[in-house]
Amino acid sequence: MLTQPFAEALAEAEKIITEAPHIASEADLVEGLDYLAGSIRASLQMAWAYEKDFPFFVRSTGPYTKMGLDNPDTLYFHSYLRDDAEYVVTGRRGTTADLSFQVLNGNYSPVEVPDSLTAFDDRAFDIDDDGRFEIRFGPGLSGRNRFPLGPGSAMLIVREVFSDWAAERPGMVRIHRVGAEGAAPLPLSRDTLAKRYGVAGKILLSRLNTFLAFPKWFYLDLPVNTMTEPRATPGGLSTQFSSVGHYDLDDDQAMVVTVPRCADAPYQGIQLGSMWYISLDYANHQTSLTADQARVDPDGKMRFVISERDPGVANWLERTGHRRGYVQIRWQRLSRDLKPDDGPEVEIVPVAELPDRLAYYEQATVTPAEWSARIAARQAATAARMLG
Repeated sequence: MLTQPFAEALAEAEKIITEAPHIASEADLVEGLDYLAGSIRASLQMAWAYEKDFPFFVRSTGPYTKMGLDNPDTLYFHSYLRDDAEYVVTGRRGTTADLSFQVLNGNYSPVEVPDSLTAFDDRAFDIDDDGRFEIRFGPGLSGRNRFPLGPGSAMLIVREVFSDWAAERPGMVRIHRVGAEGAAPLPLSRDTLAKRYGVAGKILLSRLNTFLAFPKWFYLDLPVNTMTEPRATPGGLSTQFSSVGHYDLDDDQAMVVTVPRCADAPYQGIQLGSMWYISLDYANHQTSLTADQARVDPDGKMRFVISERDPGVANWLERTGHRRGYVQIRWQRLSRDLKPDDGPEVEIVPVAELPDRLAYYEQATVTPAEWSARIAARQAATAARMLG
């Protein structure tokens, strides 16, 4: 049967989810099974988009295809590549905080992170007065607007990052292989479809295994309820630093994360993630904030309150029932390396004591109506951005 390899992968994938070591409740399992559904959808899309001669950019993650602690502020796109071909990428720069490109060698696997062969943002190429650009990727290319494809180059990733969800507008990007203009791929065959179903199953299993192992590499060996100093983000995205941690909180506890607003980072954001290593619901709950969305205190610092109970402040990050989870701060489009004093300080505080212990508490408070308006704005902005 044509789909048999994929069907077998589905059964194995469900076993990976149901046997995950962090499951502690029915809610954890249900969330995992929902994550599985998104992973199935994404794996099929990636297998069918595995076209290196007639490529186009496809959405890598979204609200229903989450993976790898996806950033709620980012639109991710990818295209597959041949390392012996030349590609032209054309586009129009939007008004977002950051636009970056990265060439990866191979795919993520349960034992390693793929090598980043080339990584840069839009400061590395020319953009005309109308926001339009053209860049080239290929073996041996160098110079302005020309970027090399080293041996093993397999995928081009594009990240478009929003800091102000309501005001910023996405751009446009497309790709074609030089020499393929006006031609067409071969018609589909049963053999091609059989191969794609097999590839989809392999992608699915690799995706699940990798991103259940990934936190062990970078998070879970850290002391709980702490965050690291800023460091270059693993995976080679050259303009990004991050600070990471994992939390474990009772319902009457709050984790207060205090971090300076970094003037040298056009994008700075914090987010929460579940133990499945995916973002929490960022459309209907405030589980992430950028520096433009957050309230900055008079001393130039942002104080985020991670808790289950509503602390009544603007910078509340909702746990949404997740006693355990991940927290990450990202700084992007940097022109300098960050230092320890650019990073966060963390304190565990009883929620009831926040009025006395949270600096600038009176300025930070919001009314229920103001909070409802914040959520409504997130919902509207997310809906508009997902059409981009």
